[in-house]
Amino acid sequence: MTTDQQSIDRTDSVDSEDEPLPSFSEQMSQQLGGIRGLVEASVPVLVFVVLNFVGSKTDQWSLRASLIASVAFALALAAYRLARRQPVRHAINGVFGILIGAAIAWRSGEARDFYLPGILYTLAYAGAMLLSVLVRRPLIGWLWAVTLDGGAPRWYKHAGLRRVFVWLTVLWASIYLVKVTIQLLLYQANQEDLLGITRIAFGWPPYALLFALTVWAARRVLRNEPSETVRGDATPGGAQSPEDPAGGAALGQPQT
Repeated sequence: MTTDQQSIDRTDSVDSEDEPLPSFSEQMSQQLGGIRGLVEASVPVLVFVVLNFVGSKTDQWSLRASLIASVAFALALAAYRLARRQPVRHAINGVFGILIGAAIAWRSGEARDFYLPGILYTLAYAGAMLLSVLVRRPLIGWLWAVTLDGGAPRWYKHAGLRRVFVWLTVLWASIYLVKVTIQLLLYQANQEDLLGITRIAFGWPPYALLFALTVWAARRVLRNEPSETVRGDATPGGAQSPEDPAGGAALGQPQT
């Protein structure tokens, strides 16, 4: 690579780091897939909740019929989005979640097992978040960087951002643990209908609120402290490194 090419690459890197973030509403829409994406992610679960409730009360159809209908609806939504060349992330995630839950419930013959994978996933997410705080790599900060900040390392190198992402990660984990606790109690009590209701109520609504809070908090820190870096990231004597004109470490993985 020539010297001119290296200079251009460095300039592009600096420009991309200094480029302003999209607006709050644009970031929300990109990450959540819009209102339609959020609703579609919940529809297959809602189909199962309604059909299983009606079927169990009227004996009009079996648990397996409700499972088949839920899976079919999830597949239909994914196929529809693919046919229209629309984003399918929420639809695909929904298909996998529905398939795993349906397979477990099909084998056990108990409707409550349809919700078991979601409970275990949520518990795993909460554990990973708390662990990330203990090792000083708050998971919500990393996810924010990957999804909204182009993978830049400032979520860790920026002292203000890292402090905010620590308490945000703890908040996310706490909400997830509350969700898991409630669902486990309902699972043990075999309250399958209430499990379905809580699955929807604790699904995208709190996720959307938490994500909105995360975006707002990060933007507030960057607006008030745009150039702050973590102590010790600058080169000795305050000199600027050739890789990073701002004086911090070069873009890449956070240094330990």
